[in-house]
Amino acid sequence: MASSRPSDHIDSPERLVDPTIVQPKLGVVGYLRFFWRQLTSMRTALFLLLLLAFAAIPGSLVPQRSSDPNGVIQFKVDNPDLFPVLDGLQVFSTYTSVWFSSIYLLLFVSLIGCIIPRTNHHIAALRARPPRTPARLGRLAGYTRIETVTDAAAAIDIARAQLKRLGYRTERYGLSVSAERGYLRETGNLVFHTALVGILVSVAIGGSFGYSGQRVVVEGQKFVNVLGDYDSFNPGRFFSSDVLEPYRISLDEFRATYELKNTQAIGQATDYSADVTTSTPGGASKKSTVKVNEPLAIGGTNVFLLGNGYAPTVVVRDPAGTIVWTDSTPFLPQDPKLTSIGVLKIPDGLAEQLGLVGFFYPTAAKLPTGAFTSGFPGLLDPMLSLQVYSGDLGLDAGVPKSVYQLDTDGLTPLAGGKAEADALQLRPGETVALPDGLGTIELTDVKRFASFDIHRDPSQAWVLLFAILILAGLFTGLFIPRRRVWVKATPEADGSVVLEYAGLARGEDPRLESAVADIAAAHMKQLGLKVES
Repeated sequence: MASSRPSDHIDSPERLVDPTIVQPKLGVVGYLRFFWRQLTSMRTALFLLLLLAFAAIPGSLVPQRSSDPNGVIQFKVDNPDLFPVLDGLQVFSTYTSVWFSSIYLLLFVSLIGCIIPRTNHHIAALRARPPRTPARLGRLAGYTRIETVTDAAAAIDIARAQLKRLGYRTERYGLSVSAERGYLRETGNLVFHTALVGILVSVAIGGSFGYSGQRVVVEGQKFVNVLGDYDSFNPGRFFSSDVLEPYRISLDEFRATYELKNTQAIGQATDYSADVTTSTPGGASKKSTVKVNEPLAIGGTNVFLLGNGYAPTVVVRDPAGTIVWTDSTPFLPQDPKLTSIGVLKIPDGLAEQLGLVGFFYPTAAKLPTGAFTSGFPGLLDPMLSLQVYSGDLGLDAGVPKSVYQLDTDGLTPLAGGKAEADALQLRPGETVALPDGLGTIELTDVKRFASFDIHRDPSQAWVLLFAILILAGLFTGLFIPRRRVWVKATPEADGSVVLEYAGLARGEDPRLESAVADIAAAHMKQLGLKVES
């Protein structure tokens, strides 16, 4: 088959390149300008916004130090090999990590770079006159041609007044009127992006000047809003203790409701409620209830109910019967049935320091292996099992120790675990002897505890305002069409006048043709004329 290429075809385009032509070099400034334009393009801003959403995913998959420090500790215990890797990647501090902050700042700069030039262009467009009427309206959408007998100038005046009533900006060019509307669409887009920047700034300010803290409160105990009374505290970069408004919260009762009828969900929690009494200086005490997703607002903070569990009340006596230690110790739940683990540390009052690792079962039940578990999260048959260790607990070394962990290295097992004696088992009201004649231990009561997250965010009102503006700008940008409409009158030699109507959409506008038809029909009605042809 013969080739269809011409006889003078050149296979190598490089032969056409003139070696005397030298491409200009961008240089440092040119490259900076190029990267700036790429960063401030709307495409890049949308990509960074999507990337920020993906970057936030780890914060919902693993516990965060800012909101759930106990969960981080438990994750470390459960995943000793994986924890150092994730911790090195700052996954447990996702929202303050280097990589998340970098995306956040790049998005902020990108949005600012998008908004400023678009705002200047929009202001210039608002000040500009509507464009001149095209010479050939028949090429545009919704074109309508009507020939009638009327005064051409008067018809254009009526059309202009009609379009103004419909919200169009109008400009008359001879025997035609040019009208446009829908600039509110671009205004909505700018409001949307500006409000998005406002949210970013507000969140940054709130995170810098606010704080969050956690406190576990047992029934009958109190929490006072001072630094020393927090179990964990995460201040913002510019936090000052002066913003801590004094107040006190007492946990009167914690109530949990569990499913009892549905056999497929027996024991599943259906409601949690923490009944508290709050008081402020100079104010009367007030009863309140904190529920999941129903925080308590007090002293410029929101108090959220995060978690709950059981706090067995244990009394330890020496061989003479003197009480040397008593406390209601929160035990951390391990499963939906609230099988819980806790640690008791007895540093003084006995012949040796004692460390006890406790397992609490709200409704004790035995597995086929003989091990205990909890069969129901409610207190139907509570039991406390204790492993006892003796030795130096390291409390006098000046190194902080977790109250939820016991380092058994160097300790001597006395009961349970690797010890010859079985673990101690107690039910409410029971007393058993400690190993080696060290004394006795009694389980006097089982209380509930609630874990509260106290959060102060001075930017909440601003975030709400900008969120409303985002929705308003989004709906405005989506549902207000931007269009141009022209009405033109052309006198004919026989004395008649040809009226032409047409429109042009700036973007998607499925109703443009019907809008032009409605304008033409209304115009003819106002003229009081009939169509001749």
